[in-house]
Amino acid sequence: MAAVVGTEQLSRPVGAGLQMLAVAACYYGAGRLGLLRHLVLDGAVFTPIWPPTGVAVAAVLILGVRVWPGVALGALLIVLSITSFRPDVIVTVAGNTVAPLCSYLLLRKAGFRTELSRLRDGLALVFLGAFAGMLISATTGAGILVLDGRLAADSFWPVWLTWWVGDAMGVLIVTPVLLMLSRVRTPLRPARWKEAAVLILIALGLVPFATLSPLSMLFLLYPLLIWAALRFQHGGSVLCALFASVMATVAATERTGAFDRLSDIEVMVKLQVFNGSAALTALLLSAVIIEQRNTRRSVEQACKELVEVLEHLTAGEASSRPPPMEKDG
Repeated sequence: MAAVVGTEQLSRPVGAGLQMLAVAACYYGAGRLGLLRHLVLDGAVFTPIWPPTGVAVAAVLILGVRVWPGVALGALLIVLSITSFRPDVIVTVAGNTVAPLCSYLLLRKAGFRTELSRLRDGLALVFLGAFAGMLISATTGAGILVLDGRLAADSFWPVWLTWWVGDAMGVLIVTPVLLMLSRVRTPLRPARWKEAAVLILIALGLVPFATLSPLSMLFLLYPLLIWAALRFQHGGSVLCALFASVMATVAATERTGAFDRLSDIEVMVKLQVFNGSAALTALLLSAVIIEQRNTRRSVEQACKELVEVLEHLTAGEASSRPPPMEKDG
């Protein structure tokens, strides 16, 4: 018995350590993917979508705060892969670690549910998880560049804004996908696979055309996102939004399609407006649809239970009535 207890006590820290290493690996891998596409503003290089922030927020929401060393290790590895070790690296890593933890605490305070089954959950992820939490990483990152002399003081706000928006986009686009994947249990019904296949085929053709076409047809993607949200909720809409944002980022960094012949600031604004709009459309519309569906099911269940109660009451009254009196002939 003592040997079994000792084994269980030993397996717990080993399992926690493996989780931290897995989080660090995912954070580092997401960071390397994010660095493949970047833009330059005021001499500073930034990524329009920074996936590691989405990975970090999803990790602490799913696994808990205990995995924060994995986030810190992943952030350190990413920073060291693009620059040498300096004292300011610690500040940057700390900001990238504290930001998702603050997002987690804010979301937990707001009663956030990882199922994203309510509109309030979608709004909380947008305003608390993305916009509020990522203020920390953007402020520490841009601030240390100014204090270190590598960034002019008058360039602080443009760099801060691009840093903040990139981190926030990572949360808005990547976190819902990871939360959705963590809840996948049963496949679609056979009848839904046909519609899902049609949606995938249309997305594979429409998204590259809309993002790479010089006619600037990004607006064509919103009906696709709405269709995916109406029919497949988060499972379809967030994946479509992720695909659309990735393709738009590719077009923006290549300066092709809808982003051709634009200045640096115009490319940044157009790209981030589209990415934010696509993410918000997918996230909030899906949450509204799921919430309405759950409400309808609750009402139907309540009506069914009410009918059963009325049937029991009616049957009870019928059995309690005295039999009719027979008259003498």
